[in-house]
Amino acid sequence: MTVTATSRPTGHPGYSQTLPREPQSAIAARRLVRTALIVWGLESLIDNATLVVTELVSNAVDHSRLPSIRVLVSRPSANGIRVGVVDRSRTVPVLRTDSNGDKVRGRGLVLVDALTEQWGTELYRWGKQVWAELREEAA
Repeated sequence: MTVTATSRPTGHPGYSQTLPREPQSAIAARRLVRTALIVWGLESLIDNATLVVTELVSNAVDHSRLPSIRVLVSRPSANGIRVGVVDRSRTVPVLRTDSNGDKVRGRGLVLVDALTEQWGTELYRWGKQVWAELREEAA
């Protein structure tokens, strides 16, 4: 699995990696996010960002159709990052605010919502990207 680095207008490269649509891909997604944050000197975001990407990958694994997903990490501002997971499903994730009974799964977006500045979905003709933005607090 190859990691791709692409230049961005902010001068910071964006990183992406295509991964198999399987639960173990969350490990590689966390590694990609962690590496980007270390390169950018944004280590304070590692814990929250790796948790967020784990939830986004988990949703893509559960709801996508094709055998691969793509994880993206970019730096739209000096103190902020954007993590995205692209899959081939056009089903938009829904933030569950109900108790969901005794089910263990189904509340991941509540966590994403709590840990990020904002999150959302970009629909494409062939699928979607679910993204989340995190920002480092000013010193």
